[in-house]
Amino acid sequence: MVAAVRGPVISGWSAVSPYGIGRHAFVEGLRSGRSTAVELDPAEWSGPGERACLVPGFVIREVLGRKGTRSMDRVTGLAVTAVDRLLREVTGAEPGPASGGDDVALVLGTNTGSAQSIMDHTRDTFLEEKPFYVDPSHFPNTVMNCASGQCAIRYGLRGPNATVAAGRASGLQALHYGRRLLTSGRAGSVLVGAVEEHSAARAWLEHHTRGEDERADAVPLGEGCAVLRLVPADAPDAAAGLAEVVLVESGVAGPDGAAPALTRCVRRALRRSGVSPAEVWAVSPSAPAGSAGVAEQGVLEALFGDVEPRWVPHPEPIGDTSAAAAAFQVVAVLATAEDAPDASGKVAVITSVDRDGAVACALLRLR
Repeated sequence: MVAAVRGPVISGWSAVSPYGIGRHAFVEGLRSGRSTAVELDPAEWSGPGERACLVPGFVIREVLGRKGTRSMDRVTGLAVTAVDRLLREVTGAEPGPASGGDDVALVLGTNTGSAQSIMDHTRDTFLEEKPFYVDPSHFPNTVMNCASGQCAIRYGLRGPNATVAAGRASGLQALHYGRRLLTSGRAGSVLVGAVEEHSAARAWLEHHTRGEDERADAVPLGEGCAVLRLVPADAPDAAAGLAEVVLVESGVAGPDGAAPALTRCVRRALRRSGVSPAEVWAVSPSAPAGSAGVAEQGVLEALFGDVEPRWVPHPEPIGDTSAAAAAFQVVAVLATAEDAPDASGKVAVITSVDRDGAVACALLRLR
């Protein structure tokens, strides 16, 4: 028997990933388990890596058209495309400036926005004749909330608009923020997601900041954006929803490492929600490279090993999607549950651990 719904409901989702553009492409790719890594063309992608997991055929003007895309960078293009596909699913029509409304909010997770845009703009201040001889149309791309702002402008989303940054946990932090907007009555519906781009700047940053333990286990860099639509539990379309967002908890690792912080985070989520380990159908770890991933796996096995849950980790074939990783975990769980009748009424535990100390946990009750 399905438990009574208390929290906001995920009524739909879409994704732009190395599997392709749209929800169907992601589900098909996830089921196949096929690798998406490709050899990089040095003429187009300068950086330390030779392979990456790219969104196939993603040229912004070809996907979104020429209008309003002249100075749009890759991270903004990925986010706008994901929101576009989600709104198409919700409305059944091509979205435009009137697709949103005064009560539609957007919360987007990221790391820095576009590292490439920031680096390019900074470089131009040194290379131009004077520091202020830079292209002003490129400056908005250096601001962290550029992608969320462009989504709101393009599709008329006039509710609260927020950008959150928490490394790999950004998607779960965005989900928490969106849940609070709904439960506090600040919005009628919320689009929640996270985005990450592949670029030379990001590749170099990862190359120089990864620890030795991460280098040994590292997968190719990936990119993409996953977006969910949240509605209140009493909304007309909530009955046909995919999952209830029961609770999201977060924390910060201290000197003793990620394991104790994650253990406290997950136990707190279970205690506050009244969910028992026996109700857990699936566990989705973020599985970062190195010691953080080992610690996360150990915590989850200790907490849920006795109930033998289904393991739905971040899909490795799409690469290291960094800030978008947790959002892809959520949609991977939802896609997996579509093929599992025994998931109905059960709980999925989704965790995230970032090398900079952020930890988070979300509980979803599947429908």
